[in-house]
Amino acid sequence: MRLKSYKAQTMKEAMNMVRDELGEDAIIVATREEKIEGLDYVHLTAAIDNDAQFEQGPDFMHSDDDWMYDDDDNEAMVVEELTETMLRHSVPDEVLDQILSCASVSEIDEPRLALLTSLESIFKFAPLPMAKAPTPFMLVGAPGAGKTLTTAKIAARASMAGLDVAVITTDTERAGGRQQLEAFTNLMGIELRTANSPAMLKELLLETKQADQVIIDTASTNPFDRDAVKLLAKYVGVSELEILLALPAGGDAEESGEIARQFANIGATRVIPTRIDVARRMGSILSAAHQGGLVFADMSATAKVADGLTALTPKTLTQLLMPNITRAGIDIAKKVG
Repeated sequence: MRLKSYKAQTMKEAMNMVRDELGEDAIIVATREEKIEGLDYVHLTAAIDNDAQFEQGPDFMHSDDDWMYDDDDNEAMVVEELTETMLRHSVPDEVLDQILSCASVSEIDEPRLALLTSLESIFKFAPLPMAKAPTPFMLVGAPGAGKTLTTAKIAARASMAGLDVAVITTDTERAGGRQQLEAFTNLMGIELRTANSPAMLKELLLETKQADQVIIDTASTNPFDRDAVKLLAKYVGVSELEILLALPAGGDAEESGEIARQFANIGATRVIPTRIDVARRMGSILSAAHQGGLVFADMSATAKVADGLTALTPKTLTQLLMPNITRAGIDIAKKVG
């Protein structure tokens, strides 16, 4: 079966393009509406059996010269499979185009390995260290992003690695916010410190500067509320910090990209996708990293605090996007990586 994608401003135009190129036997396997520069478009993926193509005559076959077109056919097959995968994950067109361009240049004829190498070229990956960190980590995010749980997971991992860990929270207004984090830190034998102002946070950072890792949980911030962003920026500005954005997977790709841009404007450098286990579309996290210029750190795919984080690498991201990745593909990836 062969897949091919078409884009037009109306469904009728897109269908006509399918019929003109693939004929009446083509089957529509996916459709998506999108807006580009204020205009509405239909993105359509169609499929046709290889046998049906040959029945339509010489335009779809090369008789004895078929061997000459093997490479082109393989490349087209890779592009079409990657296109279908990206459409299924609602990946924005700009990111999709970059992935397809990298895949085409790589000339790799295994789709999953082509995707892995494309992701490696387009995005940056830097999992959080399992050693002494030169600057404190500050977790930021919109309401419901899983920021407090992610804070606990980072602290638990560092503590189990034998590091001296300090945890600070600035979340003093949300009902139960401090209590939730304190329940986790008590289990780890870590004192939870509270900063109810930027000045207090600066003071606590001086007190904990000898710790191997200092992790700061902040109050949830609406990135589109100017006053809320200004308040968060005051906390960010008290010292040299590494700002980590907790972002739930499975959301709207464009909105996630806008959220990432807003947090990047106040210093976010890395993103930790959360709720991976309940998400089926990963376009939002690709959009966030792309639009915010963020580096992929770790991902959270479980509600458990212990062993709750997994390094997000080109390989693990490929597995999220194409979960039936083959053993052979992994082995090849190891050879090139």
